[in-house]
This record gives sequence, C-alpha cells and structure tokens, in this order.
Amino acid sequence: MKAITIREPGDADALTLADVDEPQPAPGEVRIKVAAAGVNRADIMQRKGFYDPPPGSSPYPGLEVSGTIDALGAGVEGWSVGDEVCALLVGGGYAEYVTVPAGQVLPVPAGVSLVEAAALPEVVSTVWSNVFMTANLLPGQTILIHGGSSGIGTMAIQLAREVGARVAVTAGSAEKLERCRELGAEILINYKEQDFVEVMKEATDGAGADVVLDNMGAKYLARNVDVLATSGRLVVIGLQGGTKAELDLGILLRKRAAVIATSLRARPKAEKATIVTAVREHVWPLVESGRVKPVVDRTFPLVDAADAHRAMEASGHVGKLLLLP
Repeated sequence: MKAITIREPGDADALTLADVDEPQPAPGEVRIKVAAAGVNRADIMQRKGFYDPPPGSSPYPGLEVSGTIDALGAGVEGWSVGDEVCALLVGGGYAEYVTVPAGQVLPVPAGVSLVEAAALPEVVSTVWSNVFMTANLLPGQTILIHGGSSGIGTMAIQLAREVGARVAVTAGSAEKLERCRELGAEILINYKEQDFVEVMKEATDGAGADVVLDNMGAKYLARNVDVLATSGRLVVIGLQGGTKAELDLGILLRKRAAVIATSLRARPKAEKATIVTAVREHVWPLVESGRVKPVVDRTFPLVDAADAHRAMEASGHVGKLLLLP
C-alpha cells in the first residue's frame, strides 16, 4: 500500500509517499480502507521528531481516519466488513489502510459524508474528554477556548454552546473570529491586538472563566491562571508556546483552581474506548441532528501531505485539513 513516511525529522519535505506493507488486523482490531485522514498538529510534532509514536504502534503519522472496514481480527464483534466508519488512531492514518482496536471505531454519523467524517474522531474525542469528562463544563458556565478557529476550537465552540455554556475564543484575525461567532462564540478576542485577561474580566464582570482550554502551554500559563474564576479549571492540551513556565501557586490556592495537562494518544486502549463510547452516546446524536457539524477547510491528495502540513503551520485555515488517499 501507499503511506506517508518520515525519512528523518525535519520540515514538511521530510514527508515521503512510499510503498509499505499492508497492516494486518490483530485480535480485537479492524482494518479500514482509508477514505480520508485528518491532519493534526501532533502530526507536525511527530514529523519534527518531538512526538514519537508509542512503542509497537505504526510509525506513520495520522491520528484519525474515515473509511470502510475491509477486514476483521479475531474476536471482533459489532462490526462487519463493508461498514462505513471513522476511527481514533494511535498513528498510521496517512495511508491507504490502517488497523485500529475495535473499541476506537465509530459509525459515520447520518448526514455526514464519508470524507467529512475523518474530521471528527480526534477533535471530538479531545474536546469531550477534556472539556466535559475532565473539566466538567456545566450549563451557564463560561469557557475560554484558545485557538477558536482550529479543528479542536471549532468543535469545542459547538459542543460548549450545546450544553448551554457561554463561549469565549481567541483567534488571530477578524475573519476567523467571525467564523467562531457563527459557530456560537459570544466573546471574541483578537490575541494579536487584545489582552485576553482584560477582555475576559470585563466581559464577566471580573469573575473570569470557569474552564480554559489551552493549546499554548508555557507562554499562556500565568495569564490563564489569572483569568480563571473561583474553582476554575485550566486544561492544557498543547504546547505550542513552550513547556516550561513559572506558576504562582498562591493564586491557584486562593482561587481553589486546578491546572490539568492531558494527552490522548498515549492513553491505554481501555481509556480510549471509554471516551469513544461516551462520544457516541453524547455527541453523535448532536451531529446526526445537524446541530454540531464537522468544519472542513480543504482537502489534499495524500501525495501532497507536505503541502497540508505547510498549510497547517501557516495557520490560515479554519477547522480541519484532510488528506485523501
């Protein structure tokens, strides 16, 4: 089969289309003929050599796909050859075929095309597990989403809106903020021109955000803690702004607040299956009703994976970028 390999860590040109062996499903796994694969910033980190796949997993990038099941491993129940699905992966999505534990597979939601479905598994699982299962965002609370126009951001806006939360976002242009407003964001912050702490405190009469979903890490740590409300929860899911920063524990203590850092890729299969089950129960009905939608900016042929990475690094997109084998 064809797959995107990484010759050696480096820039986007390190991504190379190559002939590799087709994967065979182990017991408890299914094999998917890939229709589309989502591009995520974690793939860029892997390409640069900063985010190696877990031991024993596929060396190829790609954390989510959609497609058709074409083979079943021993002991798999509930799925059949020919089923149209999407799946949360530990790697290997940039390819014509991929294997995945059956517990990480989801049916393509009614009303969503097979290609569009590739935009869902990673972002929905990330948002649901962090914003709702971990941070316990509740109706009437306020959430601040950094990078509101990203794949994760556009999904977080919609799901937070659906539970009745007040949504604030940061983004880098008026155009991106307008797209966020269309999805349900109420407090719009241009991080290039405004201090999000000042805007949030003014918009909430000094209370701050109950939940902050952060993709920046160290660069925003102090300000994120400052913007938290009493009993607020800061969930760090990305490190685009570095890994080390100083934290004033006194502020955290006075606010009775929490800082939580999580990742999805390295979690045990059982944890991922639990998240996927929760997504199917709570999110899939919203998608099938049309209230929550995948946001796809554009697609690229698999052979042009380097161009997709360059587009993501340029940050001009809104929502997801997809690869088509």
